[in-house]
Amino acid sequence: MTKGKVYVVGFGPGDKKNMTFGAADAITDSEIIIGYKVYTELLREIFPSKTYESSHMLKEIERCEKAVKMAMDGKKVSMVSSGDSGIYGMAGAVYQVAEEMNADIDIDVIPGITAASGAAALLGAPLMHDFAVISLSDLLTPLDLIMKRIEHASVSDMIICIYNPKSKGRSEYVNMATDIMIRYRSGETPVGIARNIGREGESITLTTLGELKDAEVDMFSTVIVGNSRSYVKNGRMITPRGYKV
Repeated sequence: MTKGKVYVVGFGPGDKKNMTFGAADAITDSEIIIGYKVYTELLREIFPSKTYESSHMLKEIERCEKAVKMAMDGKKVSMVSSGDSGIYGMAGAVYQVAEEMNADIDIDVIPGITAASGAAALLGAPLMHDFAVISLSDLLTPLDLIMKRIEHASVSDMIICIYNPKSKGRSEYVNMATDIMIRYRSGETPVGIARNIGREGESITLTTLGELKDAEVDMFSTVIVGNSRSYVKNGRMITPRGYKV
């Protein structure tokens, strides 16, 4: 029997132009595409002839088990994630599940444009120096640990890129993070918010740390908080790298 394969595909923000050739090739080579329903519906518009298996949020391990089992049966499968498959994506879970199932299959991780780089490109050049990416989702990480990470990144004057800043059940977490950050940096610190990156309704907002609590932020937003040298000019948020110009 032919040895099966799981491609763990990061397909970027969701539109075709921000998808890598590697991601498109992997999906084209696959017999079945598996993923969160929102993601498979995005891909169905680009690859309408493919066979899709989808499920809802919090079914990640079940999706991985299904993908690995299909690969064990000799199939080529794409396990898809928006953004990058190895940054808050499915790569780690696929490897863990394959190990647990003693699966003799090939696993090929395909990287993609993550929300941090997608948001930075829309906003200007805010990530030109050291930065931290921190998710405010406490589904898998305790809230006190998340806020400790926010504090340590703030103390070190790192640019902070915040994923999953707010949901219906976590409406105050971004305010809690703001209260911590503003202890260590000015209220005038530039903040950029990119929403629906690469999708319908894409938009950016430029504000300040002092005004962040009043900004429109949701689960489709990525928030970038500048460091002490970041600035806004001509509608673009920029963090100097240090080159002499």
